[in-house]
Amino acid sequence: MSKLYLSRNPKVAARALDGEMMIMSAKDSTLFTLNRTATILWQAADGATALDEIVQRRICTVFDIAASEALTDAENLARELANHEILQISDAPIQSGLPVMTEKR
Repeated sequence: MSKLYLSRNPKVAARALDGEMMIMSAKDSTLFTLNRTATILWQAADGATALDEIVQRRICTVFDIAASEALTDAENLARELANHEILQISDAPIQSGLPVMTEKR
């Protein structure tokens, strides 16, 4: 399986609220509320870090889940968010210029 790289779409409006992200799709103005796992994925989508690394370092360290299962779930979620133009997906690093977002507590 080839590596996937994710980048946040800079044209979406996003706001963190109680550990979750509220995101409005630029494609169709649909409002999405991302749960904690999806928020971690979205915040880590810097275009330079491979999805399997995000899962291993950011998701599996927080949730009790097997890496293979988490990777499958994360890839499905990433593709769904890409369909709404919230994320961009590539099999090579993406030059997005977006920093990795960290959760404020």
